[in-house]
Amino acid sequence: MNYKMICRVLSLVLLIEAGLLLIPIAVALIYGESAEPFLYTILLISAAALPIRFIRITNKRIYAKEGFVTVALSWIILSAFGALPFVFSGAIPNYIDAFFETVSGFTTTGASIIPNGCIESMPRGILFWRSFTHWIGGMGILVFMLAILPDSEGNVIHLMRAEVPGPQKGKLVPRLRESSLILYAIYIILTVLETVALLIAGLPLYDSLVTTFGTVGTGGFSVLNDSIAGYANPAAEWIIAIFLFLSAINYNIYFFILIKKFSEIKKNEELKVYIAITFTSTVIIAINLWNTFKSIGGVGVGKCIRDAFFQVTSIISTAGFCTLDLNALPNLSKMVILFLMMIGACSGSTAGGLKISRFLIILKSTRREIRKFFKPNSVRTISLDGNTLDEPTVKSSVSYLSVFIILLLTSTVLISFEGKDMVTTITSVLTCFNNVGPGFNDAVGSFADFSYFSKIVFSLDMLFGRLEIIPMLVLFSPSTWSRG
Repeated sequence: MNYKMICRVLSLVLLIEAGLLLIPIAVALIYGESAEPFLYTILLISAAALPIRFIRITNKRIYAKEGFVTVALSWIILSAFGALPFVFSGAIPNYIDAFFETVSGFTTTGASIIPNGCIESMPRGILFWRSFTHWIGGMGILVFMLAILPDSEGNVIHLMRAEVPGPQKGKLVPRLRESSLILYAIYIILTVLETVALLIAGLPLYDSLVTTFGTVGTGGFSVLNDSIAGYANPAAEWIIAIFLFLSAINYNIYFFILIKKFSEIKKNEELKVYIAITFTSTVIIAINLWNTFKSIGGVGVGKCIRDAFFQVTSIISTAGFCTLDLNALPNLSKMVILFLMMIGACSGSTAGGLKISRFLIILKSTRREIRKFFKPNSVRTISLDGNTLDEPTVKSSVSYLSVFIILLLTSTVLISFEGKDMVTTITSVLTCFNNVGPGFNDAVGSFADFSYFSKIVFSLDMLFGRLEIIPMLVLFSPSTWSRG
């Protein structure tokens, strides 16, 4: 294990976080608020990270094991220090609560421990940092680091592969740094476009920015107590829903558009299934809402379609913004939402969940096993987008689902000690593990009423889900740290 190199990367991650904290400092000063919570955090980060930069390192190689450990530790340390502004400002005085909120931000989960009705009373600078963590974590801090480092080729390829979500890892172009730059360029373009669109729709600049952070990062933190519904702005809801839909698409698709490789887009199965699921779910929920609430004055077909599309894109993208009370939805709509909560969106996007490509691989693998039952001697391969998948990729997807279920069940048992009802217990774990944000019953709003033990479990679930299990398993595996 190359401990010195791991520490060096971690120190760089912390210094990048310190630099990013300068932005909420500017916001706090603009609104006449104290910048001290952010300054204190920067000082502590500098004291922890700068001495490590002077350690002499001869071996700069990072292999798979170091890559997984570094990524897992980066996200934990990033959240540990990122929680300090909440504590220093008194906005979230308890550190465990602040850590939960920060993990939820960086992992783009959007679950919150802030009590219902208390968000709008918090300082603007703190709320900006809270939403900004979505934008930082959406693409990934290590992808950002690789984009700005001049020496980030094969030496740290395992960092990007451990952080970028999806069953298949790859580079957009041969050089890793260029791939990272392309990803962030697309990310920034989507951010600018949505911010401008929301400004045109009538939202203030501050609200447009923080809402965009939660949309493009597929996070879901809002600065209003009633989430997006609090703006009462149909145009803004359509804009946010459209960008949620776009943000949940594999960023490779946008790259193919840029280089005019439309044949690659045409054969992309995941994109087709994603569009089909979104459209079908929207139709089902819209009809279900209309049939249930048509007797209520003012609830027209247009509103049912808008609410359905917004909530479908919000959940499948695992953002978790709300324009509806999820607990008030009809049962059929709840079941559709639960399915979307589980499956998530496309690999290579900022969304969480199982991922549609992995879901497709598992379905095709299951179909192959059923056919083998009737024809044992047949040899069948599994293809995706017209390309034959190697067996390790197929097996890893099936194994991922197995570990996914085991961890969900384990967390559910641990959370069951809270004594809450079954729906709350199951959906609170599912929404944290899949980085969605809201669940059902008591898990639809604030997580403030859960115990500190449960909040730690939820925080680990969010990290496991965002990093797609393996880096966290490697970090906590005794064999990783053994000298054998």
